Amino acid sequence: MLTREATASDWPAIWPFFHTIVAAGETFTYPVDLGEEEARDWWILTPPNRTVVAVDGDTVLGTAKMNGNHLGNAAHIASASYMVDPAHQGQGVGRALGEYSLTWARAQGYRAMQFNAVVETNTHAVKLYSSLGFTVLGTLPEGFRHPTQGYVGLHIMHRAL
Repeated sequence: MLTREATASDWPAIWPFFHTIVAAGETFTYPVDLGEEEARDWWILTPPNRTVVAVDGDTVLGTAKMNGNHLGNAAHIASASYMVDPAHQGQGVGRALGEYSLTWARAQGYRAMQFNAVVETNTHAVKLYSSLGFTVLGTLPEGFRHPTQGYVGLHIMHRAL
């Protein structure tokens, strides 16, 4: 598996699993009816931010976007989001993307990384982020309307770099 910067030609491979994940409404705070063009604009970032793909040959396994979380006097905090194609879950793709984003954030001079909205029922993500050194700073009670579990919490997770 190789993690590399995403290009415009990667979007046709990203969109199908991006759309599936977002439309399910279980893990992202994006609108479930998010259209392809708007999704691409939200996901494919320009420098100094970064969007990457994890690939095996020509197959896109997952993707991540990394960016500053705040501006001004809080601009030293990074953030990231990750999506793994459900067909490739459980193969270390999420971990590889997470490790890549931490390395990127350090190289960019960020002092910490913060995730603003980790759905508490997304136990795989919470477990992965915890194993990467993130801690839950707090939980917004009923901050997310899960399609089958009702209102559940949104974790704010943090890791110093």
